[in-house]
Amino acid sequence: MILQALFLMLPAYFANMAPIFARNKLTFFDVPVDFNKKLFGQPIFGENKTIRGFLAGTVASIVIVIIQKLLFQFSFIKSISLINYDQQNFFILGFLFGFGALFGDLVKSFLKRRFRIAPSKSVKIIDQLDYVVGSLFFVSIIYIPPISIIILALVMSIVLTIIINHLAYYAKLRNERW
Repeated sequence: MILQALFLMLPAYFANMAPIFARNKLTFFDVPVDFNKKLFGQPIFGENKTIRGFLAGTVASIVIVIIQKLLFQFSFIKSISLINYDQQNFFILGFLFGFGALFGDLVKSFLKRRFRIAPSKSVKIIDQLDYVVGSLFFVSIIYIPPISIIILALVMSIVLTIIINHLAYYAKLRNERW
């Protein structure tokens, strides 16, 4: 069941990580999603949420779904896959996972700005689940996983996000560990 949840959530995980890599490697579309507009004197989302990040995350998710679809021909992958990739449009599925993950992160950023929490300041648990909830919400348009998989994905994502963030910090891709 762990492998099933992990395989299902791979597009969301990669969508969540892609903006960090894009920030360090790509210079185009480095424009805040909120175009630096303010709401009640506070940024709507903040300058760290860029069009470049949204594009990078969505494209990364689509690429992962394409890879999953290509691997779906193998019996082991079929055995751990909750989605029949032969019957799904890879573009739509990848878009929903990626856009949903980034939308969840955007909602969290919006709320953090309303509570005047600095962009780099961590909000434990919420920072680890925002993208997972967002991706599952959007993917539910075409696929709703069993509740046991949803719970497992949420728990796994907390642990994996902390580990990945620590690794990114030590690799100097992030400025904070958590």
